[in-house]
Amino acid sequence: MDNTALQPVLVTGASGFIGGRLVRRLIERHRRVSCLVRTNSRIDELRSAGAQLVTGDVTDRGSVARALAESQAGTVFHLAGLVKARCRDDFMSVNAGGVEAVAAACADCAGPPVLVVVSSLAAAGPCAADASRVEGDIPAPVSDYGRSKLAGEQAATRYAGGMPISIVRPPIVFGPGDRGMLEMFRPIARWGLHVVPGRGESRYSLLYVDDLVEGLLLTAEIGERVPQGGAPSGQGIYFIAGEDRPTYAQLGQAMAIALGKKPPAVIHLPGPVARLVGVSGDAMGWIRRRPGWVSRDKITEALAGSWTGSPTKARTQLGWSPAATLADRLYETAQWYRRTGWL
Repeated sequence: MDNTALQPVLVTGASGFIGGRLVRRLIERHRRVSCLVRTNSRIDELRSAGAQLVTGDVTDRGSVARALAESQAGTVFHLAGLVKARCRDDFMSVNAGGVEAVAAACADCAGPPVLVVVSSLAAAGPCAADASRVEGDIPAPVSDYGRSKLAGEQAATRYAGGMPISIVRPPIVFGPGDRGMLEMFRPIARWGLHVVPGRGESRYSLLYVDDLVEGLLLTAEIGERVPQGGAPSGQGIYFIAGEDRPTYAQLGQAMAIALGKKPPAVIHLPGPVARLVGVSGDAMGWIRRRPGWVSRDKITEALAGSWTGSPTKARTQLGWSPAATLADRLYETAQWYRRTGWL
């Protein structure tokens, strides 16, 4: 383990689901943590945890530079980003422009920090059901979200060589506090129904949030870095994903078990119907002036094939592995939803 384990840390996206768990884990490890937050961010938990807060905008290079100066960070975890948006430009502004601003500000430092960029499996694109994505595969994103995350990776790699950069591509991340998985649990808990887009043969990687946090810490401390000129062989990039690769129908069955329910009735939505649902979701987003979890972009991903990433590189290079089974993690998540009244 190198000396990054002792240096001050700056986290962007700290008020989000993953960022908040990362901040708590860092503070448990007695790290001095600063967070770049927006004026409208939920900050009470971060403040009570003992994090230093710097107000600014992650897409503004000056804000990031000020946060770096105040924090004196030796490691930066860049998690800020949009997972849902009403249009492609919104995705690109934050998911690509934000990485550009953070990487540029880090590169301007006299002693640039280690930068860990949290991207997404969506940046790599879907795969066949029997072949998980590996780091050296050529990216082929199919959604505006995925294209924006890949653009963010490309923005970061332009600064590689002059500063230490690593990129992590998580799959579906879930756990206490996650509202995305909540939308999958709800119909099973309320009506015993599980809606599957398409024929239901696609497979998915999933990852519990605390397992991702440990992977991020290991990546910062001992991970390889993106070389100057980019990473055509996948150098400096990690898929951190669980070993399980359930189909969407199997995932619904596992969630029912976690809830103590009988197997749900599976409803398959044909592709055209699923796309219509996505269009309706977009229309509701424009009416409400905020994006929802169901959109054309998400339906495009759901119908594109399997979404699995191989954890082999993370396991062999970082010594990373999930701390518990998928079944146990789904149970923990379901119980948290119930305790907090979300279900």
